[in-house]
Amino acid sequence: MNAPHILLADDDHELAGLLRDFLHREGFEVTLAHDAESAITAARGRTFDAIVLDVMLPGRSGLDVLRELRRESNLPVLMVTALGEDIDRILGLELGADDYLPKPCNPRELAARLRAVLRRARGEAAEALTDIQCGRLALKAAARAVTVDGKPIPLTSTEFDLLTLLMRECGRVVSKERISQTVLGRPLGPYDRSIDVHVSNLRRKIGELGDGSSPITTIHRSGYLLRQSEGS
Repeated sequence: MNAPHILLADDDHELAGLLRDFLHREGFEVTLAHDAESAITAARGRTFDAIVLDVMLPGRSGLDVLRELRRESNLPVLMVTALGEDIDRILGLELGADDYLPKPCNPRELAARLRAVLRRARGEAAEALTDIQCGRLALKAAARAVTVDGKPIPLTSTEFDLLTLLMRECGRVVSKERISQTVLGRPLGPYDRSIDVHVSNLRRKIGELGDGSSPITTIHRSGYLLRQSEGS
């Protein structure tokens, strides 16, 4: 298998160079970009397996880059945000980032998160995936695609795996801890809102049931449950 090709967008030249060298040793090919425009140009001009995108870029922010990329691509994106900047993390996830990492980041943690994102994008789930039908939702395993009432919906790899888990357990509660371990590949942190934001994105994309409610129900202090219909 060819080395995964990563676009690393960070305006800190020294740090970006150090991360590139580390990721090279970990088996990744890395292309650097140091501002928003060069990141967008690189992403459109070459084929990458994933993007590591710093929120703080000169000119336009990394969030602007993500917003533009999501208009045309579901390429896996790992956001890097300043430590404690919860608003940037939540906004990044709402715009379609697959995951985030606080900065300064541990290079080993970055490599681990990248591998997890790439596994999701390639559909390397622990369990063999089969076609699933749950109410209005239909999942086609071979195409890694989901339709609502026969209409395809665009999903990031993280959203696809999250919806897959909920569809597998249709009508049963799935805990946030299990979602985090299964979908994100890491334990659920005490203040981690990633799952909540991904679920919010899914709710918006799959629409409502006939009674105006979402098929994805929040079970207080437990997790989430996917309903087939108003009565289930």
